Amino acid sequence: MSDLPLVLVIDDEQSLVETLTVLLKREGFEVASALTGAEGLERFDERQPDLVLVDVRMPKMDGVEVLEAVRERSPTTPVVLMTAQASLQSAIRAVNLGATHYVQKPFENDELVAILRRSLDYGEVQRENLAIKEELRQTRARTGEVPRPIGESPKFTQAMELAESVAGSESTILIRGESGTGKEIFARYIHDLSPRSQGRFLSINCAALPESLLESELFGHVKGSFTGAVKDKEGLFVAAGGGSFFLDEVGEMAPSTQVKLLRVLQQREVVPVGATRPVPVDVRLIAATNRDLERDIETGRFRRDLYYRLNVIALELPPLRERTEDVPLLAEHFLERLAAEQRIERKKLSKDASELLAGYRWAGNVRELENVIERAVVLTDGATIKPEAFPERLREEPVEPLVRDEPPPNPTLEVIEQAYIAHVLKAEGGNKTRAAEVLGIDPSTLYRKINRYGIEA
Repeated sequence: MSDLPLVLVIDDEQSLVETLTVLLKREGFEVASALTGAEGLERFDERQPDLVLVDVRMPKMDGVEVLEAVRERSPTTPVVLMTAQASLQSAIRAVNLGATHYVQKPFENDELVAILRRSLDYGEVQRENLAIKEELRQTRARTGEVPRPIGESPKFTQAMELAESVAGSESTILIRGESGTGKEIFARYIHDLSPRSQGRFLSINCAALPESLLESELFGHVKGSFTGAVKDKEGLFVAAGGGSFFLDEVGEMAPSTQVKLLRVLQQREVVPVGATRPVPVDVRLIAATNRDLERDIETGRFRRDLYYRLNVIALELPPLRERTEDVPLLAEHFLERLAAEQRIERKKLSKDASELLAGYRWAGNVRELENVIERAVVLTDGATIKPEAFPERLREEPVEPLVRDEPPPNPTLEVIEQAYIAHVLKAEGGNKTRAAEVLGIDPSTLYRKINRYGIEA
């Protein structure tokens, strides 16, 4: 059985299906295909794909009907629609109906692959969210307690203590930290400790959607506000009423959307797209970013007044390289969880493997560690995980001297970021999708940074 993600391609144009099959296999996907919607659903039931890529316009059963049928079968399977209609309205309608994303024909190969990777990540997050909710429900039913994020290092403990002390308040919280440090886990923990714990916890990634789609998702829209708006849609701020709303990567939000978010924080109301009357909201906002917002304020990229509204309580999460004593705890947690999920005997780390994990720099933080452990479990036949099961980048990372004759100059954050992106791209052989996974960022974000810095990929 292949470990590659399986994409089901459904399109009535056979030449396009064949082209996509070649492209996606070259990019590391397994591919199944169908030329009609009905045949596609049969393939879906047979193969249980990880993602569905379907054309909107097909005879008899179109892509939207396929989307609805897939949603009934598997609500967390991502569906990407292909459309020749270059209208934002049709895209919004597709997303409102449950599509993870859309791609406009004709498309660039890199663009399509990036969207599919991002959609697979989104589907994984959806499944993880369901698993986390179920785990929380079972834990609460068994113990009446809320499970704590894992870590015992001083910096992590300090962040935990602050999170626990402010959970009972209604104040807005800004969680800061590098990608992969567990910002959403902390947000969920705060919600579960708060008086709003019986309400909903909703989240959105501001970098995952175009500006217009993001506004519709956040604030909602009214029927007839644009072509394809066939009914009123309540935004996530309203849907999270009585609960908490987690706004991830808030630093990626466009200036026009920042103005509308400021209104939410100032007046506790939203104005849906196309509406004239505001709608009151009752939600506790938790935002997160991995950007240097103070620098973005100076360059005009982020509003100063919004920053002060968000930064009422600042919670800083340390990168994993600054809490290396937590690496064994996290590794053991992931091994235990994987054994339970996969119904296998719990594997253990050899001494050499443990030392290798403890000495690595973990640029992707906890997320990268989790991926490494899962990969090692899959590749290890016996009961003990050895260094050979780890990616090459772990086994070949050069050891930096602890003491130098001369102190190094202090580089800017941009210089560090540029150098590290170039390092990861080189380590991954120029594969941008794999590099984005290691860096813990969205592939589209990586493309923007490559262009911005002029990095030779």
